[in-house]
Amino acid sequence: MPGPTRDFWDTRFQSGDTPWDRGGPSPQLAAWLADGALKPCRILVPGCGSGYEVLALARAGFEVTGLDYSKAALERVRAMLGGLAVTLAEADALAWNSERAFDAIYEQTCLCALYPDYWREYADQLDRWLKPGGRLFALFVQCARPGAAEGLIQGPPYHCDIHAMRALFPQSRWGWPKPPYARVPHPSGFAELALVLEHKTLST
Repeated sequence: MPGPTRDFWDTRFQSGDTPWDRGGPSPQLAAWLADGALKPCRILVPGCGSGYEVLALARAGFEVTGLDYSKAALERVRAMLGGLAVTLAEADALAWNSERAFDAIYEQTCLCALYPDYWREYADQLDRWLKPGGRLFALFVQCARPGAAEGLIQGPPYHCDIHAMRALFPQSRWGWPKPPYARVPHPSGFAELALVLEHKTLST
């Protein structure tokens, strides 16, 4: 399997070598909560890492499930729970399934952490996890590197080009808002495009 392994992520979290880590929840999550775009519901945070968004959502009254490949990452989350009620699942996002669909998914750090060969599988998982009419709150990382001009695949994080995202989440299954999209700066120097996709009901 190309790309980062479970050991790779465990080593990063154990050593604290996590340059993508803001040290707190994304300001875009705070904005979605403040403007009412995201209201308490049953929500999944795949690739939850240190769990800042999991904790923020739980404090705001959401029924939250945090999913991560790394045991070390989830140990960080458990250490900060302080009595908050959340569900944590240690599993491969490409294999994990939920008995119940979610009303919303907060996608920030899972897609960009997966080697692009697996993006199609992951998008299919999002399609399965989310209820028809549910919403995908997405932050697509923008970190194009010079090697991309020569076809190199460099990451993680892997650059989530908006054209690739449109192909990955087609209009037949996902309702897209009109651009331009909010650009959220990251302390490490890259940025994220923030948008909300609506999961369409399959026509019969």
